[in-house]
Amino acid sequence: MTISRRSFVELGAGAAAASIVSTVVQAQAGVVQAQAGERAQQRLPPSIAALRSRQSEAIPISPEEMRGRVDRARQLMNANGLQAIAVTNGSSLTYYGGVHWWVSERFFGMFLPAKGEPFFVCPAFEEDRAREQLAKGPFGDKADVRTWQEDEDPYARVAQGFGDLGLRTGKLGIEEKTPFVFSSNIGKAVPALEIASATPVTAGCRMIKSEHEVALMRLAAQVTLAAYAAAYRALHEGMTQQEFAELVRLAHTQQGFTGGAEVQVGEYSALPHGSVHSQEIREGTILLMDGGCTVEGYASDISRTFVLGKPTDKMKSVFEIVHKAQSAALATARPGLPAEDVDAAARKVIVDAGYGPGFKYFTHRLGHGMGMDGHEWPYLVHGDKLPLQANMTFSDEPGIYIRGDFGVRLEDDMHITENGAELFTPQSPSLENPFPESVTASR
Repeated sequence: MTISRRSFVELGAGAAAASIVSTVVQAQAGVVQAQAGERAQQRLPPSIAALRSRQSEAIPISPEEMRGRVDRARQLMNANGLQAIAVTNGSSLTYYGGVHWWVSERFFGMFLPAKGEPFFVCPAFEEDRAREQLAKGPFGDKADVRTWQEDEDPYARVAQGFGDLGLRTGKLGIEEKTPFVFSSNIGKAVPALEIASATPVTAGCRMIKSEHEVALMRLAAQVTLAAYAAAYRALHEGMTQQEFAELVRLAHTQQGFTGGAEVQVGEYSALPHGSVHSQEIREGTILLMDGGCTVEGYASDISRTFVLGKPTDKMKSVFEIVHKAQSAALATARPGLPAEDVDAAARKVIVDAGYGPGFKYFTHRLGHGMGMDGHEWPYLVHGDKLPLQANMTFSDEPGIYIRGDFGVRLEDDMHITENGAELFTPQSPSLENPFPESVTASR
């Protein structure tokens, strides 16, 4: 088909007209979106609308940092007599390889040897998605990806990979979150390799945070506390716990992150992880909120307890005991100290005040390690004798729970420093004013 000059001109005019129409439509759509955004902003409570985005402060982990993690993992493999580790899903896959992968019945795995290059086993139809992520990580676009079709055995690829590496004897560490069906079939595929735990390697790397990781966790904690404070200022009598929790979610979103909190009211605050019952917030009721967000994959975990209106003397007394327990843990924590001693320092305050013995009222451990998972190694609990090290991170969350009455928990995220410990966020001052002036004005 030939196009005459006249036809070309007509087509050009039509295209120009279409372009103008498209531009107008796009402009109108932009106006509509802007107006919708303004209306949404107007519907937000003022305390939440006033929050600013902090996304620009969240610097992603670089491929170079991940390569340093891989080098450290290899050092720990050699120190623990492992020839390789297998990681099939979860945050360790992201930590080392920059890959986000959901677990399903289809096998996907990373096999990282102490010597030599890693290989990946991947469903064939997912290869493009896997390579897209791998290209941005430490292994780049030349990563060794071995694919299997739906009617093939993926574990044959595992055996092939180890054969190519020359690994026929020794120990293979399996990451702790690997489903049994995967670990069992890996073991059958390489029967000459002894299956062991990869935790000395994975936890050994992840327990000690880099300055960058600490900065991301500090930002996550600050974002969550600001979200709590903004939601608190918008709280009013008659709200349900779900309505208040929605304010917390919106306040995280306003700052550019996904986060939220569980909220327990009155007698339900005595259940550390809450209840499914619907609860209404009334004057004089105590509220316990617990939640957080993630910033570039790193978690915050913060709890606050407060009262809408005036607390009772008993509530204030319990709050002060829990506050002292949290402070005692912070003052005790330092490098070289067994992890259990930090729990003991907080628990002594609570038991000495009459809320004991043991776990009777302070029903859980003092804290858990934190990082890419909200709960990870190590733990602040009786029996954990692991010496603390600088740049470990934990929750510091003592509580007193009086069944049928109320509970109080105060939780901030704690960083072990070279000489002691610090909290990423200010402690809660009181039940009546749970957020310092530096976070928000009092209600």
